[in-house]
Amino acid sequence: MKHSGALILLLLAVSCGGRPSVQQPKTRDFPTVSVPSMYSQEEALEHAGVHFWDKYLDTTAIFGSDSALLAGVPKEKVEEEMGIYSTLLSQMPRRAALSSVGRFASLVACYPDTAFFRGISDLTEKYLYDPQSPLRDEDLFGVYARRFSEGNPRYGRIAKTSSLNAVGTKAADFTFTDLRGRSRTLYSIKAERLVLIFGNPDCGACRSLMGSMASDGRISGMIGSGELKIVDIYIDEDVPGWFERRAEYPSEWINGYAEGLRDDQIYHVRAIPSIYLLDADKTVLLKDAPEERLLRAL
Repeated sequence: MKHSGALILLLLAVSCGGRPSVQQPKTRDFPTVSVPSMYSQEEALEHAGVHFWDKYLDTTAIFGSDSALLAGVPKEKVEEEMGIYSTLLSQMPRRAALSSVGRFASLVACYPDTAFFRGISDLTEKYLYDPQSPLRDEDLFGVYARRFSEGNPRYGRIAKTSSLNAVGTKAADFTFTDLRGRSRTLYSIKAERLVLIFGNPDCGACRSLMGSMASDGRISGMIGSGELKIVDIYIDEDVPGWFERRAEYPSEWINGYAEGLRDDQIYHVRAIPSIYLLDADKTVLLKDAPEERLLRAL
């Protein structure tokens, strides 16, 4: 990409500048980002993601925030734009997406207004951190949380736990006991790709994922060839109950239980199923990924 280097250099170049003393009109339209016409599709995508919030959070003007408005724009419109932004992040190169959220957080920090900060932060968390969001990305929200972690204990905890097993790093190894009572480690399992699932047989979403993967002929073919292995780990307390339901798991999966993985020291499992995709070296390719994103990746 011809422009990628320049774009990356711009990502953190955020200055709050001066703030005017005159309040601007109460409401306005959301100011959308402009993309140079000569950019390729890939360059345009990255540029839009990097500069998505620049005009909206331009500190040369002050717009009010209240129960219905965020910086002069109706909250429902800002939420719509947050959905678009989150989608752009999921399509951007990883480095650019992480830096874009850092830039966004720095722009938000220029607006100390409590109502605005609370409103925009709630939307950011809803789309990037809520376990129910199909666009969730804990690593990206961790960047946002770190920007505001000083003096905010909750964001401080999120910044710490979100740093565990980040995309692009090696997954933490751990020991588990399989259905035959053998002690095994994650790193002892060899495959070109490995799907790691923290689940529970009582979890409806876990059963849905299990059914989707078991019925997919392409995934079955990858498992049969040894290219892919699926490891499903139970991390809750009723191990006898889990063992009694062992027949519900696909026989070609590796199933086991592990103790101590809910203590936020090795893995941060906020909700189940929590899904990771690893490569042959156990580098994290997807982290706490929604089912649809995993299936697309496979």
